[in-house]
Amino acid sequence: MLQAKTRWEVERPDEQAVRRLAEEAGIEPLLARLLVRRGVRTAAEAEAFLRPVGQPFHDPFLLHGMERAVRRLERAIHHGERVLVYGDYDADGVCSTSVMVSALQEAGAAVEFYIPNRFTEGYGPNLAAFRAAKERGVSVIVTVDNGIAALKEVAAAREWGLDVIVTDHHEPGPSLPEAYAIIHPKHPGSTYPFHSLAGVGVAFKVAHALLGRVPRHLLDLVAIGTIADLVPLVGENRLLAAQGLAVLRETTRIGLRALFQQCRIQPSQIDEQTVGFAIAPRLNAVGRLGGADPAVALLMTDDEDEAMQLAAEMDERNRERQQLVAQIADEAADMVRRQYPPEQHRVLVVAGEGWNPGVVGIVASKLVEQFYRPAVVLSIDRDKGIAKGSARSIHGFDLFASLSKCRDMLPHFGGHPMAAGMTLALDDVERLRQRLNAIAAETLVEDDFIPPTFIDAVCSVEELTLSAARSFERLAPFGVGNPRPLLLIEEAAVETMRRVGANGAHMKAVFSQQQAAIDVIGFGLGPLCEEIAPGTCVSAVGELLVNEWNGMAKPQLSLCDVSVNRWQLFDARGCRDVHSLLERLPEEKRLLVAFRRQTETRPDLAPFCRELHFVMTEKEAEALPIDGRYVVLLDLPPRLDLLGALLGNGQPARIYAVFAQPEGQFFRTFPTRDHFKWFYAFLHKHRSFPLAERGGELARARGWTTETVHFMAEVFLELGFVREQNGVITLVRQPVKRDLTESRAYRRHRDELEAEHQLLYSTYEQLKRCLTEMIRSQTNEEASASWI
Repeated sequence: MLQAKTRWEVERPDEQAVRRLAEEAGIEPLLARLLVRRGVRTAAEAEAFLRPVGQPFHDPFLLHGMERAVRRLERAIHHGERVLVYGDYDADGVCSTSVMVSALQEAGAAVEFYIPNRFTEGYGPNLAAFRAAKERGVSVIVTVDNGIAALKEVAAAREWGLDVIVTDHHEPGPSLPEAYAIIHPKHPGSTYPFHSLAGVGVAFKVAHALLGRVPRHLLDLVAIGTIADLVPLVGENRLLAAQGLAVLRETTRIGLRALFQQCRIQPSQIDEQTVGFAIAPRLNAVGRLGGADPAVALLMTDDEDEAMQLAAEMDERNRERQQLVAQIADEAADMVRRQYPPEQHRVLVVAGEGWNPGVVGIVASKLVEQFYRPAVVLSIDRDKGIAKGSARSIHGFDLFASLSKCRDMLPHFGGHPMAAGMTLALDDVERLRQRLNAIAAETLVEDDFIPPTFIDAVCSVEELTLSAARSFERLAPFGVGNPRPLLLIEEAAVETMRRVGANGAHMKAVFSQQQAAIDVIGFGLGPLCEEIAPGTCVSAVGELLVNEWNGMAKPQLSLCDVSVNRWQLFDARGCRDVHSLLERLPEEKRLLVAFRRQTETRPDLAPFCRELHFVMTEKEAEALPIDGRYVVLLDLPPRLDLLGALLGNGQPARIYAVFAQPEGQFFRTFPTRDHFKWFYAFLHKHRSFPLAERGGELARARGWTTETVHFMAEVFLELGFVREQNGVITLVRQPVKRDLTESRAYRRHRDELEAEHQLLYSTYEQLKRCLTEMIRSQTNEEASASWI
């Protein structure tokens, strides 16, 4: 057996709906299954989903407050008032700032932007920044990607005569700021049909309304911010991302082109992964380590030299950020293990002095990956007596709702169900830890702490065709709410399997079902080659991709997780390094079984002596529980029924067959009745024979082994056919007739050789059948007993 790393959640769609959609839309059944899984039911919906580039956007004036906001901005433009765009320091924030500034400039506004410093000012509006803007002659402030929680700051601005237009997408609290206008897709008074826009999406809607047309030239920035902020890529976000990626591939922005060159990005190959793993991290890096203004400057510059300089700076800052994250993540994980072990804490809350508050969100994500618990990571500022940080969650635990229950100790916080930021008094950190753990105890069950894998479809290997793989590409761009499809194939045979790559880090395999086969690649899953026995049937979860190499295109399954639902046999007969084999097996799983006392004298087993279980009798075999264990059979049992008694005692997860034998016991022969008949006739003729002195000579003359001659003499001795004195055997006159099987030595030797033949010299398939029968016999007995 092999346990899956994650909890597989399979939602089987309505097959009637799948067939209907496949017929109406003229698409493959597997693609139809994936679309139904995403809520698509009609051919028209399928067309809209599969062709997002040509779809129209919603009317921006459906957003509450849009008409009032646009009228105020138009008045400011007409009268030459100064307008300030107040942004945020993450990728969504800098893209939102750039979109809003660009739109206002196009509309003729006198506009400037301001992004607070993460370290000295923190997230969102602050009084000092608003006051400074007033002193500079600003009369209108437009927040982007922030402001919905700034009740005090907006109220003060209003008293100072500033008109604040809040554009935001973060979760609204119970009270809203008294702004001139609030544009938020979740505003209680809004009739807007889509609620999950990123900050840059809201800014884009303002730009659309202000300019009176869809500003498609800004969609490259919208795609970056939308993908970077991990909002669901469904509905209008899907349109913004898909159409934005098309613009991004052909962007003429000097700054972005410089960044592509710096990162060796091929513009024509840009997709959501390029944004998520190359572009967004660099835009984020400057704001994480310092001021975010250079990111906005890069996005809006017209100077090629400045663009190259800024792109190089961002790349360097990103490397610094990576090193810093690695260091803090190690410290945080060590703190969790030592002080807040996951088995005792449903929510991890860690705090450290000197931790850069700009990267604690990434560290929180890494803790979630490592321990699969909601994680809050805080940076301690002892001078100010505060802790500032970020949180990341797991499926089933709403961070924003949970933190909302802690408002009494959180003067500043905001975010989403899966991510949040906060500031609190240092003395309240322990109280927050206790409160969040209490909330988690009420809302989470044990299964919630096993990472879920949401499977889109169960299919056969036959369905994993090149055509299907190409059709999946039409579901892009992928992201939150529209992940890459994960497919489950059940009970596929492992035809071939090997480790590839540096240090065998990856797995390459071929899985088959019936007459169909699929190439499989498992990145980082090389060690699984030691976890899956040859010929095993596996259930596997993976992504169906197109593998193009050397002008050839083939479907390929990129493996994510795998399980084996039956016991497995690992053939370790002849293994020269049993010590290493045992070290690889988890201590809590391995069960080391020996049938011979001399086995414990082996030097390579010395570190495991305390784990050895000696089985000498059927009673001892039947008393040893093997259910779910990795049973290691270190040596050969003296007889098969002893092994049968052991394996009939439960259902092992795995059997490792070592069956080591002392050197002298290999390739033994068992004399036939003709051997015994000739030897008896020989003794009858000679009456006595000096066995000790001439046994070897007789064996060579007959082409036997010396062991064979001595064994036959021992059997005759036990049966009373001969006497022995001083190494000489003499035939007994007129002995009682007895069968050879009445000799214990005969039976023991016969049983040992039968065990040798069945267990040691058999093929893998023969051995598997033999052991399966031993396990199955117990299963059958239990099944029969259940009917009595």
